[in-house]
Amino acid sequence: MDLVRYALVLALLTVVTLVVMTWAGVRLRTDAVVATVRALVQLGLISLVIAWAFRHPAAAAALLVVMLAAAAFTSTRRIGLGYATYPIALVAILCGATVTVTPVMALDILPGGAEMVVPFAAQVIGGAMVAASLSGQRLRDDVTDRWGEIEAGLAIGLTPRQSVSEFGPRAVARALTPGLDQTRAAGLVTLPGAYVGLLLGGASPYEAALVQTLVLVGLLAAQSVSATLAVVGLSGRLGERRPEPVTA
Repeated sequence: MDLVRYALVLALLTVVTLVVMTWAGVRLRTDAVVATVRALVQLGLISLVIAWAFRHPAAAAALLVVMLAAAAFTSTRRIGLGYATYPIALVAILCGATVTVTPVMALDILPGGAEMVVPFAAQVIGGAMVAASLSGQRLRDDVTDRWGEIEAGLAIGLTPRQSVSEFGPRAVARALTPGLDQTRAAGLVTLPGAYVGLLLGGASPYEAALVQTLVLVGLLAAQSVSATLAVVGLSGRLGERRPEPVTA
């Protein structure tokens, strides 16, 4: 790959992102730059780590633990209710990922050992992280905007969890929308990354389709568990006092 042209295209796309954010009045320009730089550094470093982990299967489990901890930290920051909610995010993401990864590993569906299991598990952890973040954000925003209704519920004797329970299903549904759309559009609007990667690696289109379907359905399972547990875990805390509004 021509690194000069790669750098130019990367810089151009970053500039486009910043210009559009500025025009839209979104205060996430610094986040966009930091995210881009972190992606470059982290992917470069993780490539070295993964190459080593593939030769030492025991290290693959440690790598996934680190990914899980980082995912929970990221989700906690995105939800914006303080680091006391880290255990909630961690449990939600862990349970979501476990529900998907456990049967796949137990039934030995993916060939190739750590070379396939690590990328699959990492994708599932990432999907569970996004679901926890989106559901937590939506629940927090709804509670903030409609705090008067929650206070009324508390006044008539509802518990904090009961007072925000009506907002939970909508928060989970919003978190699952991207995954549902991705699954619906697979093969019709998009060719997902795992499918393309397997084709480039020499797998047959049929084999690639099977693995990609497993990834998509596994992601939906992980996201549904993660989003639901995040909402359940946060409901009691959010019903106790009005969260501070978060501006983007």
